[in-house]
Amino acid sequence: MKGRKMVQMGRIAFAALVMALVSSPAFAQELDWIEMYEQMGVVAKIIAFMLFAMSFLSVGVAIERIYTFGQATKQSKAYAPQVAKHLKDGKLKEAIALSSSKDYRYSHLAKVVGAGLSEYQFQQESGGQLGREDVLDTVRRSILRATALTSNDLKKGVSSLATIGATAPFVGLLGTVVGVINAFVGIASSGSGGIGAVSAGIAEALVETALGLVVAIPAVWFYNYLSGRLEYFNVEMDNSSSEMVDYFIKKTA
Repeated sequence: MKGRKMVQMGRIAFAALVMALVSSPAFAQELDWIEMYEQMGVVAKIIAFMLFAMSFLSVGVAIERIYTFGQATKQSKAYAPQVAKHLKDGKLKEAIALSSSKDYRYSHLAKVVGAGLSEYQFQQESGGQLGREDVLDTVRRSILRATALTSNDLKKGVSSLATIGATAPFVGLLGTVVGVINAFVGIASSGSGGIGAVSAGIAEALVETALGLVVAIPAVWFYNYLSGRLEYFNVEMDNSSSEMVDYFIKKTA
């Protein structure tokens, strides 16, 4: 519930920001963005291209992770009651087959539970050479490995959002500095400090600053949202791991 409220507040804030920008005097006037881009220097164009690339990367990662997390939540909710029923009925092979089913390939719970069940079945079929405590310890390690691998897989790409959110303003600041330098070069070349001599450089500087902020703000929002989802998934996997160990302790008692 708390995560949903934060997302709703983020959407409201984003909508308010868009409305404020659209209603601002800069947007009220007819701005020729193509002409402004053509007037930029080579360095400024490279910086702008870098910011656009960072923006596309952050949005792409966010969309892919949000879809993956959504599928993980949906499939795990469907998987949990079915595997619990199989385990309650003592149908270990059916539970393992369910965990490895393609219908639950996004489920983080299926990966963790399936690893524990497969290891336990392997130990049972190997002739029972290990004692009870050794079997339980082997199952625990298998579950821990699966949890670590699944957690790492869920984190894939999320760290790049933090990197983009932290560095995009500085990349925009670099463009700002380049624009200010061009403004002073314009003053030096014209021999006067009139608005015509510095307007192109100042506009270039402000555009780069705005681009840096536009890239960084959504990246930070996405990172915080996805980090919250990751923490929730980790708690679910830890709870499932504990329940699996308790199940095997009772089964081997």
